[in-house]
Amino acid sequence: MTISKRLFDLSALLLLGTILLPVLLVTALLVVLLDGRPVFYKAERMKTPTQGFPLVKFRTMTVTQADRGVSGGNKAHRVTRTGATLRRLRLDEIPQLWNVLRGDISFVGPRPPLREYVERFPDVYAQVLKSRPGITGLASIAFHRHEEYLLAKCQSSKETDEVYARRCVPRKARLDLMYQRKRNLCLDAWIMIKTVF
Repeated sequence: MTISKRLFDLSALLLLGTILLPVLLVTALLVVLLDGRPVFYKAERMKTPTQGFPLVKFRTMTVTQADRGVSGGNKAHRVTRTGATLRRLRLDEIPQLWNVLRGDISFVGPRPPLREYVERFPDVYAQVLKSRPGITGLASIAFHRHEEYLLAKCQSSKETDEVYARRCVPRKARLDLMYQRKRNLCLDAWIMIKTVF
């Protein structure tokens, strides 16, 4: 990550953190009151092809020990009422500001992948993860809804994995590499604005 991108992230973090702190506190309180504990969900994601980190989000599903892989229609029954609203409004992503502060991720970049996909597609992620992963990115704004549509129809973890690996990984990687070639702070600002609106 360049110094200018890190300074951009820290400046945006200071501004957005101040604005979103009340939202974070109210959301945490709602999760506790309506869904109980834990409030946060931590899952390993990759910031380089070999280095993982705990990505933090608000918990939007009931807890199970057997949880793994991407979320598809097979997990829809586990999404809580509060969780459905948080996901629709993307409020479940707010705790990732902590990951930005730590330097695990940037505001803009490829979404940090699960280790299993990095290990299955090493050539793809060796290229994609040359960019610091982000809370949002070109693939997020261009492909997110279509990805949700594809995965929502999946009825088993095996089907979800197959659809994600075959139809989502290559398309997202193409968009992430397009961002990598064109990236600059103006593009980052545009992607952040598009994400909000």
